Amino acid sequence: MEYLTTYPKTVSFLDGLKHRIDVDNKGVEQLHVVVKKSFEELMKIFTEEGFTKVKFEHKQPGQIGNGLNLKLKKPWEMHVRMVDLKKGLIGIHAEVEVSRDYLQHLFSQRTPVVYEVEEILKRYQIEYSIWHDKIKKNVHAIVDNYKVKLATPSLPVFAWKPMLFVIGTIGAFYGWKYFNTIW
Repeated sequence: MEYLTTYPKTVSFLDGLKHRIDVDNKGVEQLHVVVKKSFEELMKIFTEEGFTKVKFEHKQPGQIGNGLNLKLKKPWEMHVRMVDLKKGLIGIHAEVEVSRDYLQHLFSQRTPVVYEVEEILKRYQIEYSIWHDKIKKNVHAIVDNYKVKLATPSLPVFAWKPMLFVIGTIGAFYGWKYFNTIW
């Protein structure tokens, strides 16, 4: 199942400057949702929305605590990280990717998302802004959007946890058989 979303394509700033969000072979340039809330308050909100702590992740510079993930339609999940931006501000980085439950997570497509996080913050009436890190300015308005489509992996998604159990069981069986034959 593919994942469809939209992402800002052209943004304008308070000074009238317009900027087109870059897309290259690494993906879409990431914008950050910025809030003036405590990390604890945000953790409570995201937990109420169904997010859980990520156990194994590559921490980003300035990242506060563990990242969070929310299971979406199989095989997708949303991964959220929070970073300390000083001055009492927290940046929320979010992306949609193949779930960590599947082997394809390691080499699949992923895309940053903004509107999904905005939707959550609006439900809790939390003021936010969108920050463009390269230009070092808050986005004043979004002029238009990209339509983003993440394609389902070409091979069927393969859950790695059951695979470990099967390999462990077979390994234990052959280990037992081996040790039984040498005694």
